[in-house]
Amino acid sequence: MAHLQPFLHDLTGVFSAPVQAWSDPHGQIRRDGAQGIFCGDDRVISSTLLTVGGTEPDWVSTQVVSGQEIRFLSLVRVEGAGADPLVQLTRTRTATAQGVGERLRLDSALDAPLPVELACTLLADSTPMEKVKSGQEAGAPLALEALRWTWRTGDTVAHLDAGTADVTFEDGAVTLTWRLTVAAGGSADAGFTLHLHDAGAPMVAPAGRLLQVPQVRHTRDRRIGHLLTRSVSDLNGLRMAAADNPSATFLAAGAPWFFTMFGRDSLIAARMLLPLSTDLAGTTLRALAARQGAVSDPSSAEQPGKILHEVRRGTLQFEEGGTGIVLPPVYYGTIDATPLWIILLHDAWRAGLGDDVVLPLLDPLELALAWLRDFGDSDGDGFLEYLDTSGHGLANQGWKDSGDSIRWHDGSLADGPIALSEVQGYAYEAAMGGAALLEAFGRPGATAWRSYAASLAARFRQQFWCSDGAGSYPAIALDAQKRAVDGVTSNMGHLLGTGILTGEEEANVVARLLGPAMFSGYGIRTVSTTNGGYWPTRYHAGSVWSHDTGIIIGGMLRAGFVEAAAELANGLLDAAEGFDWRLPELFSGHAAADVERPVPYPASCRPQAWAAASAVPIAQALGAL
Repeated sequence: MAHLQPFLHDLTGVFSAPVQAWSDPHGQIRRDGAQGIFCGDDRVISSTLLTVGGTEPDWVSTQVVSGQEIRFLSLVRVEGAGADPLVQLTRTRTATAQGVGERLRLDSALDAPLPVELACTLLADSTPMEKVKSGQEAGAPLALEALRWTWRTGDTVAHLDAGTADVTFEDGAVTLTWRLTVAAGGSADAGFTLHLHDAGAPMVAPAGRLLQVPQVRHTRDRRIGHLLTRSVSDLNGLRMAAADNPSATFLAAGAPWFFTMFGRDSLIAARMLLPLSTDLAGTTLRALAARQGAVSDPSSAEQPGKILHEVRRGTLQFEEGGTGIVLPPVYYGTIDATPLWIILLHDAWRAGLGDDVVLPLLDPLELALAWLRDFGDSDGDGFLEYLDTSGHGLANQGWKDSGDSIRWHDGSLADGPIALSEVQGYAYEAAMGGAALLEAFGRPGATAWRSYAASLAARFRQQFWCSDGAGSYPAIALDAQKRAVDGVTSNMGHLLGTGILTGEEEANVVARLLGPAMFSGYGIRTVSTTNGGYWPTRYHAGSVWSHDTGIIIGGMLRAGFVEAAAELANGLLDAAEGFDWRLPELFSGHAAADVERPVPYPASCRPQAWAAASAVPIAQALGAL
């Protein structure tokens, strides 16, 4: 039987890195798909079923309090009590970095005491995250004989605090039972806490301050406040740090699959959040600099000066398009994280990051700049390009990193090495920002890096531009033969505000993006509807990615296209409302005119750090910050 990645769009979650819990919409955690309680890269509970008097309660409402707390309201039917439901069960699930708790509260409006038996049955599990993501079924529940158990080694422990419950073990299940009496017109409480600790995890809960919801300027659209509140709550649940440096906080990429350090994702999110915090930018830069590449290793794609792609506890193995992917625990297969690191350092410094933070990062800055010149341009043609030489790494190493993302306009796939258009824009901006930093802090090299940027812009203008019946536009990439791959894609939007385009060229890009083939009404599609490979729920070839549109909004603002930025921001705000104020990683490219509300991409992570951070450029574009 083929394994299929589980859908997530109808699940509810609580999360506080490195812990997360996912249930069905009614609060039951069922032994199905991605549901379960996770610690780091392992699922430790596959099922948590609650019954009242031997039957599941009748769910009526789910209330999301924050990213760390959800309340499920159910009704308890009492025979002979009349038509009105007079007994309510509130199941409150919370997540902290130390575990998951459930509070159970029964409230009664009956005029007589009500005896009630509550029972919750949990199945202990030991399934690695990559197996859950690939759709493999959970194995047999772990046979438990005590409320404390290990699921990998003696250092990784789960401990169930059952409170006042009676506890029984049977066939791999632990059942907690409470026999309560709810007083007439009164209430009764029960609950349990699952404490989790993985001493071998590379990433842990961070030290330091939480992000704060910014004060919103007077605006007629109160939805902006809803989006910012939910987004900041979600972002706080994604805060992590390296186990060896818990003060170097960064944002994990997203839940449930990417609860770890991702260079590109953490950098983009931190840059979007600069109006809220320069501290997060500083600690993110420091966390990534601590793992900056030092040697050349084709198996991990490490190179001197390079910023990593992702960190896992162990080797990550999965299938993509029939190809086996095997990534080492620290993997450097990314073409854009290094210039993005430089850009964030420059922008954070300009935003007020203290010299005491910037000075220790100047040596890593010079190493990162050298990587652009010495390693990022692998064939010496003046452009940054990538090619997996290990045979088991990622075939595509930009943000559109699926194997089928780089397409010609007819839908066919381009051959690598691939030089992505937006990466050249990042390299230009990094060179100019790096030059400014070197000059400001009295280090040599500024003139050489400004010359590098000017040469890059000239070469880009000569080789990347295409034209069709609608006019000229930047190609998505150059292929192995240095041909401009003519797919009309969202990548061109990342060039806005980088400085690599002239004002006229930026105006051409803005006009193309706002056309109906690219702008769905909710956001910018990853490829044009005229592309031969377009499909609204194709991962990188038709869907809308929240952060992609967020980056484009930010670029439009920097380039002076204020009205266009506001138009996109309003569309993305409409999408956020349709997703209950939690922007997903990506959603369908269906036109807003054709659907009543945005259509989910069912396997999309929600929350995703850069998607949640997109609330900030939305608010900026609409004049709220």
